[in-house]
Amino acid sequence: MHIEVLVEDSSGKTLVDLLLPKLLGPQMDPHTWRVHPYKGIGRIPVDLKGGDPAKRILLAQVPRLLAGYSKTPGIDAVVVVLDSDRRNCQAFLAELKAVAAARAPALNTMFRLAIEEMEAWYLGDRAALLAAYPRAKNAVLDRYEQDTVCGTWELLADALHPGGSTAVKTAGWPLPGQLKHEWARAVGPLMDLEVNESPSFRKFRDGVRRLAAGGPLVGDL
Repeated sequence: MHIEVLVEDSSGKTLVDLLLPKLLGPQMDPHTWRVHPYKGIGRIPVDLKGGDPAKRILLAQVPRLLAGYSKTPGIDAVVVVLDSDRRNCQAFLAELKAVAAARAPALNTMFRLAIEEMEAWYLGDRAALLAAYPRAKNAVLDRYEQDTVCGTWELLADALHPGGSTAVKTAGWPLPGQLKHEWARAVGPLMDLEVNESPSFRKFRDGVRRLAAGGPLVGDL
């Protein structure tokens, strides 16, 4: 099986690149995949045709991309990984599925949401997080309730970065992006996929495995 994976930013690609071999085995043995990063999430276009491809905003491109993939030989499935942010997850998934039904009804498409942000997946494996960052502030990590909408990356920054999220926001771009890449590279290789406590991570993990096995895609969050 060949899978195309779309993620909303390059730090997400870094993490997914590390996770897929753990889920699917080595590239080309037997599955293959490509992970495509975009430059933000954006919005689904009202006309479902897609915006300027050069801008690489994920939701703006999804209708066009799914339609194109559905006509491309050798692509067996598409996985789209998104942060839910503060959206209503059920409504957001319904909107995404409607796009797939309208633009690529025959394409095997799976949407997965990280709740609220992909940093929730690191927080779901505290052992990996502490192995990568032994000096992390446990008092901050203890405040986190898994997969809640609480300012997830900010909480992780409060636990890991000197001065916390306030210092990161004060410094401004590109520091937030740099830290997200650092967290992916440091924590991703250490994650134990079987014990992760993040429900949204488990949905991603189990969905990818079912997809590769040719099983039904159940469980949308």
